[in-house]
Amino acid sequence: MSSKSIIKGRGAQQNVHNRFFELSYEMRDDFLEFCRKEGEVADKNKTQYLNVFPKTIVNKVMSPDVGMAYSMNMYQGCEHGCIYCYARNSHEFWGYSAGLDFERRILVKKTAPELLETLLKKKSWKAYPIVMSGNTDCYQPAEKQFELTRQCLEVFLKYKHPTAIITKNALILRDLDILKDLAKDNLISVNVSITSLSENTRRILEPRTATIKRRLKVVKELSENDIPVNVMLAPIIPSINSHEILPMAKAVSEAGALSIAHTIVRLNGAIGEIFTDWIRKTMPDRADKVLHQIENCHGGTLNESRFGKRMRGEGQIVKQINDLVKLARLKYFKGKGMSKLNTDLHEQYKVGQMKLF
Repeated sequence: MSSKSIIKGRGAQQNVHNRFFELSYEMRDDFLEFCRKEGEVADKNKTQYLNVFPKTIVNKVMSPDVGMAYSMNMYQGCEHGCIYCYARNSHEFWGYSAGLDFERRILVKKTAPELLETLLKKKSWKAYPIVMSGNTDCYQPAEKQFELTRQCLEVFLKYKHPTAIITKNALILRDLDILKDLAKDNLISVNVSITSLSENTRRILEPRTATIKRRLKVVKELSENDIPVNVMLAPIIPSINSHEILPMAKAVSEAGALSIAHTIVRLNGAIGEIFTDWIRKTMPDRADKVLHQIENCHGGTLNESRFGKRMRGEGQIVKQINDLVKLARLKYFKGKGMSKLNTDLHEQYKVGQMKLF
């Protein structure tokens, strides 16, 4: 596959069919390919920001495989372009493709801070950590323009409510002032995603994310400011980053991380097709090997959907990965750990406010 045929700066290399639509995106792709052959500019590869107006912003997480009870997403779709991202499938519910559309059509929820404040003011709401980025990264490039994540952090601080963040973008350091204030009352924890120490691997896996050097800097600066950091070594992909588990664990521990977590790559829904197309274009020499090893981790299929298995996997390769993670914890994280976030202050805040009336 010629490098000229690869869409630079993007993870997905195509738009796949939306399973909820009768018409396939293949028709559109055929038209674009015709335009290219005719010498016309059919696709400028630009990102579009589209406003949407949800009625609520906090979601109760029903999946037993995810370690969170509530999540919120200020954006749908993610310009980072991580090829393996499980959230790609959610773009289909909005009428778009899980492929290039997920990276180039970003839905912006400008009312997120107001919706969050409305929820936290309710008498019926019981404080529980709300995770920002349960679906897409709250510090993706759109945040630099819209600042919705910062505004939501201000709401959490105002109401003394615990929150957690998952990100792989160094933009989080812009909000260090608010994060430090939240940390004083044990109201914040940060999960930084690091999938490789190799820039070459990062560029093709996660084309518009912060560099590895900058992400390690994020871990270091947050930790130095007493903001607890867990690092997500996720996902682990056999024969792509599985050999880096120990070096990654060592690097993030030295940077100040208190713990690590990992998942096994799962290519659910449309992601199997997107990932297969991508790896055959970017790593043709090892595509079959990687795909077969991923299948080996999921009972012989790429499209894993079984609760309890889909993120943990099974089989000999998974056992080897899990053993390496256990060794990494013993070697680099002995005596370290994340503490439970404070939920008491929000309840005290509500009681104090009621006394004003």
